[in-house]
Amino acid sequence: MHITSTIRTFLLSVTLLLAASPAAYANTIQEALQRLQALQADPELTRQAYASAEERIAFCKACHGADGNSTRDDIPNLAAQNPQYLFTAFEKFATGERTDYVMSKLAKTLSLEERINIALYFGMQKVAVKTSDRPDLAEKGKSKFLQCAACHGADATGGFDKPRLAGQRAGYIRHSLQLFRSKDPSRAKSEMIPIAAILTDEDVEVLAHYLQGLNP
Repeated sequence: MHITSTIRTFLLSVTLLLAASPAAYANTIQEALQRLQALQADPELTRQAYASAEERIAFCKACHGADGNSTRDDIPNLAAQNPQYLFTAFEKFATGERTDYVMSKLAKTLSLEERINIALYFGMQKVAVKTSDRPDLAEKGKSKFLQCAACHGADATGGFDKPRLAGQRAGYIRHSLQLFRSKDPSRAKSEMIPIAAILTDEDVEVLAHYLQGLNP
């Protein structure tokens, strides 16, 4: 990928700031998110970032699929996910705020530029929605999801730092909600913990069925 001198300067400043202090790091993340938005607004920079990501996602394909559609029910789809959310997730894995046996290691191997490009790449893919085999549960999940719409949107597409849940794998939704409900250390700082605490097993199941088949 050929990047402009402006982007090179930006990435160099990010590297220096990361080593400086927690406050500087926080500022750096905000700058990176602003940079991501700038890339999205520029078709040529978007094309360059996409092409660069295609060369770097080899390690993602085995689990998340080349097009961001997961190869396993307990692994999330990344296709059509909000790029800002994906980038922020990378940062949380890299810093240890969020932990996962595989992702915590992989995130640390990615440069800031690569995290931005990969987030943009997967956000541009189309999610392959799988219709629930239990329409009765999906219908119950539709009404239950109304409690989630304030953050994740009425159509479950999220926004900025909130994840898209529409079309997400049912197994992954179950797994994630159970982690929140059990206050698992891997999600210790998540704002979802008090919300998930009031969910019943049935709530989790109907939400998983509804969201998996949702295709706004």
